[in-house]
Amino acid sequence: MTHPEPVVPALELLARFRITLEAPLEFGDTHWGRRRVIPVAGGEFDGPRMSGRVLPGGADWQIVHADGMATIDTRYTLEASGGELISVATSGVRTGPPEVLARLARGEAVDPSAYYFRVSIRYETAAPSLRWLNQLVAVASAVRLADMVIYDAYALT
Repeated sequence: MTHPEPVVPALELLARFRITLEAPLEFGDTHWGRRRVIPVAGGEFDGPRMSGRVLPGGADWQIVHADGMATIDTRYTLEASGGELISVATSGVRTGPPEVLARLARGEAVDPSAYYFRVSIRYETAAPSLRWLNQLVAVASAVRLADMVIYDAYALT
C-alpha cells in the first residue's frame, strides 16, 4: 500500500524583531542550572506579515547549563500596528564553543554564524485580523547583543 508523502515545510518571513533587554537578574545555581531572568524593556518588529512594538514587561526565564548552553523560555506582549495585542512565548537554545559563549556573556558582538541561537514561537491573539497567528508553527534565528536580541521570525508553511 502506498501512503501519501508529508509536505516538506518551507519558511515564510513574518517579521524582524528587535527586543531591548534590561540587566539580568541573577538567581544563582539551582538544581536545574544557573537561573537568570532577563526583563524585556521594549522594542519593535516589522516585516511582510506583521509590524508593531514590543511592550515593556515580560522576560526570559533562562537557565544557563554547566556546558554554557542557555535554555530560552520567554513570555512577552506585542502591540501590532493596528493596536491589537499578541501574546508571545518562545522556547529554544543558545549554544556554541565555550570561547564564543564567554564573549557573548561579556556583551561582545559575535558573528551569529559562530553560535547556535534558535527558538520556536507560539503566538496567541483574539484580534480577528491576526487570528492566523494562532494557527501556525513559527521558528526564529536570533542574534544576542549586550542589551538586545534581534531575531527573524518565520512561519513553517
